[in-house]
Amino acid sequence: MTTQNSNKALDGQVASASPPAPDKFRHAAAVDTDASAAYPQSAEIFSHNRRFIPGGVVSVNRAVQPEIVFIKGQGAHIWDADGNQYIDYHAAFAPHFLGHNDPYVTDAVISVLGKGASLYGSGTTELEGQLAELICRHIPAVESVQFLNTGSEATYQAIRLARAVTQRDHIIVMQGGYNGWHDDVSCNLMTPLDVIGPRVSPGEYPYIPISAGIPREHQKLVHPVNFNDLRSVEYVCQKYSTAALITEPILQNLGIIKPEVGYLDGLRRLADQHGFILIFDEVKTGFRHGIAGYAKIAGVMPDLAVYGKALANGYPIAALGGKKELMDWFVHPEPSKRVLLAGTYNAHPVPTAAAIATIERLLMNDGEVYRHVEFLGQKMQEGLERIINNLSFEAVVARQGSAFCIYFMDHCPKDWHDLATCHDFGLDQQLRGSLIGCGTYFFPAATKQCSISFAHTEEDIEVTLEQIQNQLSEMLR
Repeated sequence: MTTQNSNKALDGQVASASPPAPDKFRHAAAVDTDASAAYPQSAEIFSHNRRFIPGGVVSVNRAVQPEIVFIKGQGAHIWDADGNQYIDYHAAFAPHFLGHNDPYVTDAVISVLGKGASLYGSGTTELEGQLAELICRHIPAVESVQFLNTGSEATYQAIRLARAVTQRDHIIVMQGGYNGWHDDVSCNLMTPLDVIGPRVSPGEYPYIPISAGIPREHQKLVHPVNFNDLRSVEYVCQKYSTAALITEPILQNLGIIKPEVGYLDGLRRLADQHGFILIFDEVKTGFRHGIAGYAKIAGVMPDLAVYGKALANGYPIAALGGKKELMDWFVHPEPSKRVLLAGTYNAHPVPTAAAIATIERLLMNDGEVYRHVEFLGQKMQEGLERIINNLSFEAVVARQGSAFCIYFMDHCPKDWHDLATCHDFGLDQQLRGSLIGCGTYFFPAATKQCSISFAHTEEDIEVTLEQIQNQLSEMLR
């Protein structure tokens, strides 16, 4: 599957402005992360790009080791500039649910361009109306919808809308969650425990920015709490006039951390009790775990929900939807209450056509796509658990449908404190690095979700399981 022979352990982390992890998170064998010898063409491209782009990448979370430049993706496979082929479980942070360059989606894009569609910047279009109808028809939580370009834009608008509706300023976010790059949510990502301190419940954690440039006065409006901790949500609501709580219904920035029984229902109850807007960030969970996202699976209705990634199988689009009475504040008859929503590229015809085609494909053959990825996900989970048991390794597998993560601890984590305390980050990092050398691409940053696409085959899963068994056996030796 690959011509790459590099088999080095890596300790590269996703670049961020958060404080460095404690040494105990980096106890894998030290290695030379200079990949120029193993990936000479990639090294040359990075060297060129650094002359003109800060860091050489246009999104800093792509700055990982080894530095590999990919030049092609098709189905479940990607190729780098040095001619190496990989089975891809990163999927560009998970939007490629159907696989890279899915033919049905590609044909839709080619078709809309062939018809002369363009960005008009005036009035509405048939395409955006078709996409809106599809989403509202198939997602019970969405009565009305607006389109943006990225998940960060959509979560920004959701929080602004919540503040306008409630006439309150404070919001609640999750420790370890990721909801975008803007000031309200650029905090407390994978904060070392020696920075945030021991578990607090009920209570909140200090706002730890992951970016410079966030005003201190603004930070006072944001209250991080641990996932699965209803007592702390109640605590914040009793102290502050809370406009909104935003959370991924599954913390998929930290792998697959699921809500405990009753947690999401509890958030719904507290939102009703205290009058805040409940926002589900389904940028990762939406469409991948079902057309209606994880809210439908959990049977909990948020007030607002945000979608992206798998919505258009890799094309740049995001959606913000929810109760019509809330969404109508974007066109409120009183100018002083109206929430501004604007964007030159919102619902550009190319990603809009791609999103329509993606949803159509997901609906075909009575859910064929979801049956296939569930089958492969189950096969992957059972294979991994068999390997772990056979090798007497301390590890567990967390999975939701096509998304999975291996945790090197004796139980699935319930929140960031649990994960940071118990997970062997070094071993995780080492396995990911060794798999890249074998031609299987797990994103080389510990705890990042792995994603199976509709384009993966049983053979891909079997090859991957064999490689994981070989690498874990070698690591044990």
